[in-house]
Amino acid sequence: MDTPPRYLVFAGPRRVGAGSLEEILPVLKQRFDGDPTEQVLVFDAETGEQVDFDLRGSLADVLARATPPPRGPGRPRLGVISREVSLLPRHWDWLEEQPSGISAAIRRLVEAAMKAAPQRERARRIREGLSRFLSAMAGDRPQFEEATRALFAGDLTRFEELVSRWPRDIREHAVERAREAARAEDAAPALAPTR
Repeated sequence: MDTPPRYLVFAGPRRVGAGSLEEILPVLKQRFDGDPTEQVLVFDAETGEQVDFDLRGSLADVLARATPPPRGPGRPRLGVISREVSLLPRHWDWLEEQPSGISAAIRRLVEAAMKAAPQRERARRIREGLSRFLSAMAGDRPQFEEATRALFAGDLTRFEELVSRWPRDIREHAVERAREAARAEDAAPALAPTR
């Protein structure tokens, strides 16, 4: 079962809230009611994406708009999304020969790849999410580009050194997530050498 998203709330470089929707929305609403012009940024802690909420009306109105309605009985939606894929002719030929059709074969391949190295995949997702957060919150900070390179290179020591003079709340979140990515990568099995 998926865990609910966790959010971070920043007013400038200061973190002013963190937690679930039910925990952060009262904080956001109170700040909005106190000063509707204050620039407060909310991030999904996992993906690093900015999230916007409509804070007009009562807190109950805000919560009702922000929380998805509960699912009713019946079959769950599969969430299938159609997109275009470019492959070489030999790839199409191989896919067409697979049982259950092309889409099922591609889904099986994707699932197998996801299971092959879940820790490495988790480390990659953490770093990409952190990169999105840092672009918004520290893109104009000294040594931002070097810190981003160190993050993706997996050089935790260098990353921590480069962000050491950034504002405390931004730095602490960045270091915590970078360490989490490093732990995930350290737990991953070694890659087999390619021939």
